Amino acid sequence: MGFVRPALMAALLLAAPAWSASLDVAWWRDGKMEVRQLRQGGTAPPPFDGARQVPLASLWKLFVYVYASDNKVAMPDYRCGGRDPEEVYCCDAGQSIGHDAALAQSCGPFFSPKRLMIAPASWRQYWTGRLGSAPAGDFAWLSDPAQLAPKRTVRLDSLLRALDSIPAASRVDAEAALLRVVLDGRGAGTARWFGSQLRVKTYSWHEQRRADKRIGGAAGWLADGTPIWFGGAGGSSNVFEQWAPRLAASLPKVGAADDGGCVVVDYFKRYPIRAVRGERGVAAPGPLNGRYHVQFDNGQNLALRSSGELMLLQEKGGRPQLRGRFGVNEYVARVLDREASTNEPEAAKALAIAARTYLQQNAVTVAGCQQITDSSATQRVSPSPATPAALAIARWTDQLIVDGVTVRYHSNQASEGTMAWSEAVRQARQGKHYDELLAAAYPGGALSTVGNTGARCRRLAQNEDWLAQSVPRWQRVLLREAGYEAPPQAPLVCALQSGAPYSEQSRNRIYMRPLATREDRITLAHEYLHLGLRRHPRGQDEEYVERLARRLVDLNLEAL
Repeated sequence: MGFVRPALMAALLLAAPAWSASLDVAWWRDGKMEVRQLRQGGTAPPPFDGARQVPLASLWKLFVYVYASDNKVAMPDYRCGGRDPEEVYCCDAGQSIGHDAALAQSCGPFFSPKRLMIAPASWRQYWTGRLGSAPAGDFAWLSDPAQLAPKRTVRLDSLLRALDSIPAASRVDAEAALLRVVLDGRGAGTARWFGSQLRVKTYSWHEQRRADKRIGGAAGWLADGTPIWFGGAGGSSNVFEQWAPRLAASLPKVGAADDGGCVVVDYFKRYPIRAVRGERGVAAPGPLNGRYHVQFDNGQNLALRSSGELMLLQEKGGRPQLRGRFGVNEYVARVLDREASTNEPEAAKALAIAARTYLQQNAVTVAGCQQITDSSATQRVSPSPATPAALAIARWTDQLIVDGVTVRYHSNQASEGTMAWSEAVRQARQGKHYDELLAAAYPGGALSTVGNTGARCRRLAQNEDWLAQSVPRWQRVLLREAGYEAPPQAPLVCALQSGAPYSEQSRNRIYMRPLATREDRITLAHEYLHLGLRRHPRGQDEEYVERLARRLVDLNLEAL
């Protein structure tokens, strides 16, 4: 599944087929560098450490992207004129390319510091702030954008530490763009081995002493933010093609990343609830903590557990209703537990991607969350916490979806556009991988990512500045509110193209219009509260959030 753009295909054809007998791999974790050397016959390669000099090659574009994204530098599309040989990595003559595709395809002209009008003083201040008290000589290559030449060599440990200095909020856009590398970039087809765990910028260059000998690889991050670099003989596409299975197996265990997104599930919509009972009798409306039994009107009973993610509501007329609030991966894992199993991992990966796709195609957005019903007519969702095995599968496939077709699935009945779980299990036992299972079930689709079609952020500086000044004034009120957690990073406030304002919890963003009136400020406070109450069911209560937002804006007026 997936596709390769014509310009990108031309770039791949320029790379002479060269094969490496070894692959060097390094990553930075817990303040130190670890290395692996993979071999495929031949003599043992010389060992290396952090002092090794590696070519910067096209990795400089990643640092320009992060700086520009973090500092609200305009990155207008680049239009290919057909005269610059480097445009072979960008687009055909007369066509244009945007910043995300330019990063994944390694379009150098797009990221020219001169074209983007990057001021050297601002650049130096930004990276000095990121790298703190580290000796200036260690990062001299980052002191001036004009020094980011492909032929420049840098210490490997310096490169990894620079990547480590970039916090999650500042690399989120870059990571989303770089997920394309294993789908339809120079690592096309290797998502089979990496899932969504690898977010890297590729590079290809020639050896210092032998211009006719190519070296290539990639650098960036694993899904948990671990900086990584790898390199071997041949272009980057050759390295991916030759080493993907062994590289994937040699990577360090990826830790649990924050579960992005917000999914609200209305449980048992087709089965009226009579009562919910806990250890102390009939449960009162509000968050549920502990073990419970749900009693249905049809006489059936169901046991479940909750740690506050489930809320008992009371509908008009007094009938109980259960509602859950989860991150996207927790939701996908609960679907796996309810609809299938993890006994056949490749089939489970395929179903996890299908379930995530179904959510994207069928949920409605309410108060910054995707909302969907739990039903045999849609997707059934376990009301108890996801099992570790299901959660691991959901995280491994994080953000992956099938694009271009309507996605459905069934336990045992396959049809056009519908994957049968029983058939996926059968094919997995025959050695089929998850991407092959998806290609067979959805032949018109392509493996893609949630962020590939998501809204891009044109930041509203005035809105962000007002929020940054206001939040400290609000703390004495917010810290008394049950369930409030300040977002780990200041949210980005992005220009809304159409529709109603909303918050995007998976990327810590608020979409709205520029501030002009008091109501606009209330809207910004309202959406900020949806982020701050993201892990608490009360964040769904629109009346409560609106009242609190108005109270916070009034605090600003009192401070004047």
